[in-house]
Amino acid sequence: MPLRMLAVTAAFVTLTMPQALAEMHFNRIASFDVSANLPADIDAKTETAPEIIAATADATTLVYTDGTADRVGFVDITDAAAPKAGGSLAVSGEPTSVGIVGSTAFVAINTSQNFTQPSGHLLALNINTKVETGRCDLGGQPDSVAVAPDESFLAIAIENERDEDLNDGLLPQLPGGHLILLPLAAGEMQCAAKQVVNLEGLSDVASDDPEPEFVDINANGETVVTLQENNHIVIIGRDGTVNSHFSAGKATLQNIDVDEERALTFTASQKDRPREPDAVKWIDDDHVAVANEGDYVGGTRDWTIFHKDGRVVYDDGQAFEREIIKIGHYPEKRSGNKGVEPESIEVGTYGNETFTFVGSERGSIVAVYQMNGTTPRLHQLLPSGVAPEGLLAIPGRNLFVTANEKDLVNDKGPRAHVMIYALEDAPARYPTLVADDSSVLFGWTALSGLVADLERPGILYGVNDSFLRLQPRIFTIDANKTPARITGYVDVTRSGVPAQKLDLEGITTDGEGGFWLASEGRTDRLTPHALLNVNAKGEIKKEIAFPQELLSVEKRFGAEGVTRVGTTLWIAIQREWKDDSKGRVKLVSYDVETEEWGAVHYPLDAPAKKGWVGLSEITAHGDQLYVLERDNKLGSAAKVKRLYRISLADVDAAPLGGDLPIVKK
Repeated sequence: MPLRMLAVTAAFVTLTMPQALAEMHFNRIASFDVSANLPADIDAKTETAPEIIAATADATTLVYTDGTADRVGFVDITDAAAPKAGGSLAVSGEPTSVGIVGSTAFVAINTSQNFTQPSGHLLALNINTKVETGRCDLGGQPDSVAVAPDESFLAIAIENERDEDLNDGLLPQLPGGHLILLPLAAGEMQCAAKQVVNLEGLSDVASDDPEPEFVDINANGETVVTLQENNHIVIIGRDGTVNSHFSAGKATLQNIDVDEERALTFTASQKDRPREPDAVKWIDDDHVAVANEGDYVGGTRDWTIFHKDGRVVYDDGQAFEREIIKIGHYPEKRSGNKGVEPESIEVGTYGNETFTFVGSERGSIVAVYQMNGTTPRLHQLLPSGVAPEGLLAIPGRNLFVTANEKDLVNDKGPRAHVMIYALEDAPARYPTLVADDSSVLFGWTALSGLVADLERPGILYGVNDSFLRLQPRIFTIDANKTPARITGYVDVTRSGVPAQKLDLEGITTDGEGGFWLASEGRTDRLTPHALLNVNAKGEIKKEIAFPQELLSVEKRFGAEGVTRVGTTLWIAIQREWKDDSKGRVKLVSYDVETEEWGAVHYPLDAPAKKGWVGLSEITAHGDQLYVLERDNKLGSAAKVKRLYRISLADVDAAPLGGDLPIVKK
């Protein structure tokens, strides 16, 4: 299959901005690991989940809900670039949302014992003393809290959520939800004056079982509430009157991936898909923006702007998802459901510019749109923590904050974080690599090896690892641009079809217009340790299995990179194999002309406690070999992420099976 060179059809969208705005970008300045807020008597490996987040009026303290740990957390951002732990407070139930007035945080607490008897209350906490100052019974399970701009009342969505395991999660499942308007007087809750707004009989879907999801209030005191499963939006007046209500409508999706087959295939469609909006925000007093996550039978993977009379004034039409695909963040494991899953949304005005922020829960990205009235234009994409749930604009300090709920501590992955960004006069630092616009949408992820073109400066070739096991590919990258661009790719094929049983971890040129690839073996998955020679079209012309001297001592962590010096290939083995002493790994050599194998030992840096250190890449340049050495730690636990060099003059490979010389790094 010939190399598919992908023509650029449009300039990168941020470059089309007015010059003044084009210089201003949000860039991440700090990350706060919320496990740092756990008390000393709680295991630091306790799972956490920061969800909804709010800030005090002076924007020096953040308050977030943690429904997994049943705690409310505090972060001191007096110095936004160096956030400090403010501690956390255990609450009697699951906190689901928070709003702040003065020094009081109003926290919605879910105390439901089961789905048929939902319960909850609104807790008032003094932020300075962390002492409860009041509570109001809500008569159901709360899900979202909003503070009126004039701070005269609160709106609380009482969802009374369905049991997804009961009758396949089909609605109706009573009791239905409702909306509560709770007056405030001098910042104190007036519980006896709360107003329950009935939302039954409005939607076309399960009208007797409304499930309100998210609320927001405009300057006129109108509350917008999304009924996610009911695919409906309701506008409530300050007096509790239903001013308008309308279906969120449907959309037909084209060129989407709906199969979780470990390949990116954007060829499917879904007709008349209900939007099922989650988060909602007022853009102005007449228009609302919604994130169309879907949670029942729908979800359109995009976001929409409605006039409060129900007219659609803007629909994203999947452009949000496509931008995420192009930067390598598409979540293949969610293809069959919600794609990039837009769940959160925020609006903020910074100086004269209004921005809408849309969070992709599964793509771990926030898209920033500059607004011209109700016409958005993509300004940039921000890397968030894993699963951004809460978005918070803080224009007074030129800050933007995300609360990222996914804590992968039990999978030895990254912890849940609060991320802080500053709007600054500087280029956007992310993304660093994008796929060029093309008439044919393609995706990429997990690039595991790179090599430079021998003749064209700035042109690189990369391979992806086995995460997309049905799509082993060689990508062409133009690094002369910022961000760098993937301009084309070829599939790695056997007999004309994508090759299987590969885990590509390294690539180097063969000097004849093709490439040598290193595939990391896994015996338990019948994936062989091998070198492969492919031509420029990606066709495998030769496969070289590791010799018996290596296979007899193999372990799972094999080839992590390959480079070429003359006729010799050098392969970096990631970790110690059975015949290696602790702290020494092999650099294996293979002469493509003589077919002789050899190796040297490379001394690793010492790992941290309960961790390991290994190699991730090897590249020859001039008279040096360069290797990437790293530990298996993430976040604040990471210690070894280093680039070392080895003089080729000091590298003298010995035959396999015997004592190996140790190189100096």
